[in-house]
Amino acid sequence: MFCFQCQETAKGTGCTVKGVCGKEETTANLQDLLIFNLKGIAVLASKGKAAGVDVIKESGFFVAQGLFTTITNVNFNDANLIEWIKKAQEFKKGLKSKIEGKVSGALDDSALWFSDDEASYQEKAKTVGVLATENEDVRSLRELLVIGLKGIAAYADHAAILGVEKDEIYEFILNSLASTTENLSVDEMVGWVLKAGECAVTTMAALDQANTSAYGNPEITEVNIGVGKNPGILISGHDLKDMEELLKQTEGTGVDVYTHGEMLPANYYPAFKKYAHLKGNYGNAWWKQNDEFESFNGAILMTTNCIIPIKKKNTYQDRIFTTGVVSYPGVKHIADREPGKAKDFSQVIETAKKCAPPQEIETGKIVGGFAHNQVLALADKVIEAVKSGAIKRFIVMAGCDGRQKARGYFTEVAEKLPKDTIILTAGCAKYRYNKLNLGDIGGIPRVLDAGQCNDCYSLAVIAMKLRDAFGLGHINDLPLSFDIGWYEQKAVAVLLALLHLQVKGIRLGPTLPAFVSPGVLKVLVENFDIKPIGEVEADIEAMMAGK
Repeated sequence: MFCFQCQETAKGTGCTVKGVCGKEETTANLQDLLIFNLKGIAVLASKGKAAGVDVIKESGFFVAQGLFTTITNVNFNDANLIEWIKKAQEFKKGLKSKIEGKVSGALDDSALWFSDDEASYQEKAKTVGVLATENEDVRSLRELLVIGLKGIAAYADHAAILGVEKDEIYEFILNSLASTTENLSVDEMVGWVLKAGECAVTTMAALDQANTSAYGNPEITEVNIGVGKNPGILISGHDLKDMEELLKQTEGTGVDVYTHGEMLPANYYPAFKKYAHLKGNYGNAWWKQNDEFESFNGAILMTTNCIIPIKKKNTYQDRIFTTGVVSYPGVKHIADREPGKAKDFSQVIETAKKCAPPQEIETGKIVGGFAHNQVLALADKVIEAVKSGAIKRFIVMAGCDGRQKARGYFTEVAEKLPKDTIILTAGCAKYRYNKLNLGDIGGIPRVLDAGQCNDCYSLAVIAMKLRDAFGLGHINDLPLSFDIGWYEQKAVAVLLALLHLQVKGIRLGPTLPAFVSPGVLKVLVENFDIKPIGEVEADIEAMMAGK
């Protein structure tokens, strides 16, 4: 195996024996083979569209879900990945038959490879992985694009589940994925990467539309982090449709619902506030789940990433469930909803009823709900605070959390920032500082949580509105700095979105991506002034000086 798609990859270069995330070599290889087949679908769909056979929507959605299942901490199940590969080959055969005789030019091997022999999968996988591209810079640009596409695909899937789909997103996913099979110039490959940033903005806007149309605009909300006396279900991941259906099905059952990890922002949506049995948030970021799922005592539902391997000492394997693209060996899976129907969470509910109430691990409340609509409602107050000097600078500290001790940097930055600064956040990075007592500025909390990682789109909207309000030419002219933590592929999509918006001077940590070669990094530094995080005091001083 060779995998370097996440921030914690071994030695900062790549996992070669077993993933730091916990995935086995066989799992990593099957994911490589699935992506190889998805590239084949992309090639056929793109050529078909050019020849007048439009299969973009059906192909785009399939490829998006396939890419999503290869994101870090989504699928650890070899049997499930083999089924995905089989489905991809069947899908590919159907496309081939539709466009056969209508397209010109040779097809890539990924489009033509078919096998019903599962025993051959591992051998084939070893020839099509990341290292199959020998040139380091070409490999880097291809993988930067593929990894960014995984994030875009995840957001596109979330939006599609709520009924918002855009052919332009699917077409870009397919065309850009197909481009990774071609011999392109460096400039052409860089062009595709930057276009991925544009598509990431479009996709996050579509998801924002999907979420707010279905559940209203997030509102300033105090979220309880203590526990009640009833048995509970802990819902983690990002899928708000699953959240809605679970809340409806648990109403009146005597079972409470708690959010976890990236599902915390569900508490900010008006549509969910009417459910009295939505008790609040339990726990912290994804990487603490082995301890927190154990102490929760009740049923657990993983709707998307980020599930992690269950340690042998833990007892919650019999009360955890997966759904959607998530799959883990030995864990019960809730089937996808049938057209016009809801998912059936009765197994989860019945399991919860037999469990003890959650063990309390903390008490108090945390405040969130500062997505673009809510912040813009406070725009006059924010603008006046900036003009008066009460707010000197905004620091965007969004993105992902992770296990590495070096991530204590972000907590320390939050603690040591001057009291006249505001932290804008989204994603699970917030768990490094959202429970600190950092106070407020004239009633404006010093940590403004916009929501899930896709709500980095909200932060971009806020920045652009402030730019316009102050009559500035670019968001780079605002008193605004970016100090971003990253872990997985959605964060890469967000980073590419910021580059598309021409944001410069981004600090990225705790390490720079292993998949960015020295040559590609040179391009990013020269064009966007991307830099690694450094010493806390020095970084704070530089950010306050606008550097």
